Amino acid sequence: MENSSKIMIEAEGLSKFYGAFVAIRDVSFSIPQGQIVAFLGPNGAGKSTTMKILSGFLSASEGKAKLAGFDIKSDRMEIAKRLGYLPENGPLYENMTPRELLLFFGEVRGIWGNQLNENLERVISTCSLEQVLEKPISKLSRGYRQRVGLAQALLHDPDVLIMDEPTAGLDPNQIRDFRENIRRFGKTKTILISTHILQEAEAVADRILLIHNGSLKFDGSKKELQKDNSFEQSFYKLTDFGGNVEEIGEGDKSEH
Repeated sequence: MENSSKIMIEAEGLSKFYGAFVAIRDVSFSIPQGQIVAFLGPNGAGKSTTMKILSGFLSASEGKAKLAGFDIKSDRMEIAKRLGYLPENGPLYENMTPRELLLFFGEVRGIWGNQLNENLERVISTCSLEQVLEKPISKLSRGYRQRVGLAQALLHDPDVLIMDEPTAGLDPNQIRDFRENIRRFGKTKTILISTHILQEAEAVADRILLIHNGSLKFDGSKKELQKDNSFEQSFYKLTDFGGNVEEIGEGDKSEH
């Protein structure tokens, strides 16, 4: 699935242990520039753990990760310049308004003056926040909170977007708008989206990484995943019924 483009996200043998509990084991993949990838799996599969490691919020027990060629552990400042991260429940300061929060994060990132104003106008327009800019975040709907979180992730115009369950709790219209934004961002950015929703992966992704019980089970295109089954049947076979991974597409990866 990889091409000659620059590799923007790279995981090599990532594992995370909590005592005897294995959250993820030996997870490896690389994502080239300009690709939209869905990190798909059931709840508890290891998606959020992997996303937190890739974004620098959690340390791996084993393995290493890079973003835009920089090591996640040793090059944190360089990573911060290039990464936009939207966690499942974004760390929004509820007493702030969206404008106050975006100004705060802009200054934390070292963006000032005219540049901050320009960036602020861009993300407000992109995320359609005009009507709620002066409203306390505590009063916003789940959909608007997600928009504010996305605006914060986009404020510094990052090369890479990592999003953990970005449409969880949104209504159908909000999900449609969010997916349209993802497709648009994918024209200029590398995007990794964690989701347990099959329709989400099918609707927006160029490529599927499927994880189950902490191990990567499939890495390939949607077409490869559906080679012998429907998208849904392939998912169930890989996660519920212990099917032979080698039967589904050339891009598959079996558990070591």
